Amino acid sequence: MNRTLEHILPRVQKPARYTGGEYNAVVKDRDRVDVRYALCFPDTYEIGMSNLGVRILYGVMNEMEGVWCERVFAPWGDMEEEMRREGILLYGLESGDAIADFDLIGFSLGYEMAYTNVLNMLDLAGLPVRAAERTGLTPIVVAGGTCAFNPEPLAPFVDLFVLGEGEDVSVEIIELYRRAREEGWCKAEFLAAAARIPGIYVPSLYDVTYHAGGTVADVVPREGAARTVTKRIVQNFSESYFPVRTIVPSTEIVHDRVMLEVFRGCIRGCRFCQAGYAYRPVRPRDPKRLAELGIAACRESGYQEMTLSSLSTSDYRPLEALCDRLLDWCEPNRVSLSLPSLRADNFSLGLMERLQHVRKSGLTFAPEAGTQRLRDAINKNVTEEEILRSCRTAFSGGWSSVKLYFMLGLPTETDEDVLGIADLAEKVFRAWKETTPNPRRGVTITVSTACFVPKPHTAFQWEPQVSMEEYQRRVKLLRENMRGRSIRYSWHDPETSFLEAVFSRGDRRLAEVLETAWRSGAKFDAWSEYFDFARWMAAFEACGLDPAFYANRPRSREEVLPWSVTSTGVSVPFLWRERERAYQAVITPDCRVQCTGCGADKLYPGGKCDA
Repeated sequence: MNRTLEHILPRVQKPARYTGGEYNAVVKDRDRVDVRYALCFPDTYEIGMSNLGVRILYGVMNEMEGVWCERVFAPWGDMEEEMRREGILLYGLESGDAIADFDLIGFSLGYEMAYTNVLNMLDLAGLPVRAAERTGLTPIVVAGGTCAFNPEPLAPFVDLFVLGEGEDVSVEIIELYRRAREEGWCKAEFLAAAARIPGIYVPSLYDVTYHAGGTVADVVPREGAARTVTKRIVQNFSESYFPVRTIVPSTEIVHDRVMLEVFRGCIRGCRFCQAGYAYRPVRPRDPKRLAELGIAACRESGYQEMTLSSLSTSDYRPLEALCDRLLDWCEPNRVSLSLPSLRADNFSLGLMERLQHVRKSGLTFAPEAGTQRLRDAINKNVTEEEILRSCRTAFSGGWSSVKLYFMLGLPTETDEDVLGIADLAEKVFRAWKETTPNPRRGVTITVSTACFVPKPHTAFQWEPQVSMEEYQRRVKLLRENMRGRSIRYSWHDPETSFLEAVFSRGDRRLAEVLETAWRSGAKFDAWSEYFDFARWMAAFEACGLDPAFYANRPRSREEVLPWSVTSTGVSVPFLWRERERAYQAVITPDCRVQCTGCGADKLYPGGKCDA
């Protein structure tokens, strides 16, 4: 370890975040490596180490001959202060080497409120934050993740974006980089060639023009770049890479366990859900292979907990058979198996009893809306009776804690829909009184609401977000009508949701706001300890931009959306049709009942989804 680093670590919180050396971390001989990749997660070690995508890409790249991929996380404020004071540049955890000397620097983008950390990490690395100022072939800054489907607010800072799943395309980028270096290409030549790889968006190859009113007039590609860049998916997901030799962290993290990804995609089609559209089509893994992978991962790591992961795990067809396979090994080896993702319409008491026969943890359901009309409008495809039946089943089985998640501000929502949340919570309480075998134990029903954020590439991408004042009015209305001491209510603050909507639907001009806010101290904006809304409003004012223009303004069908150059494979006519069905409160059946014709099946071999 660097002596200066050794000197400062006793002065910071959780020094284990910054030391590396964990079990199963990959350390390679520098002399046998020709490409070095810094895999950056713009949040703390505890958050980043819990990210399955980071674990997968780390393993894929380190399996490549001559490639060394190292992890980099955003240092907390105390560590950043020490690093800047001592002149320590941001470094890879495995080697301790400054990442400014690496060949490629890749960021995983899962949340818009982490954008300032991207700039801060580049600056901590000693690099210019603007791509145009990094003129050499080394390093190339890459970004991917769900937020990359609207890359525009970060476009001036990132050299290229990966749309979709990165397992295959990351290998292709590295191989192209090797060729560029061997043949002496300049950065512009490399980026022009990278833009020809399917799924790669190079923002510097696109010119954006604007109408006088501020809306986007056109996005014009140059130098042979594609008019539309469509995401990449893993074609044979069942046989794709899984991180069996997962790193065991040296300090507690958020999801400190083996995460077994049972399938990608979602059959449901909730109209607000970006992930549900972005990860189509549905691709399941074989249950026998899943069991083998999960058991091997526990053996390699020593973890005593395994969780089944996907957007909607209870929709995995052979779920019970998979759980039986795993439990045959887990129970004698004292490994717990959990299923965190539940739907109220297919809740299985028998399965939950088998998974949680030692300790009954709380159950979580996400009705999203308080009335059937609004649930139909957002295509949640769950009824009140299904919600209550699942709660009765759980209560009769001995559960005494239920969490219910909702959104406020959904398109077409009225005060009646808001009050419907309180009514549904009361009905859940009555269901407990009617069914619990031991009412003296009491019950806890937790209702949580968040502010709806319209997301790109969803049926609601054209919708406005309600104003912060209107959101707070609806919170107040709901709070005043929530009855019963057993019902607790919590709500998300509107300010971060407002900024999330701004950057979710923003254009390239927001880069100036982002940089201005960062230079005035913005970072870790997802954390209340650092978030400063006034600083952001000052940045918008300094840049002459109105954040409400992005968050609170409805978009027309004809408007050119900032993210129009990117595609999830789901067609725009399909999304608009889904929006129209929302206003009619008409549901669209899930993919297993009827193919919706969304277009994502064209990404799959033979054009057929595995739903």
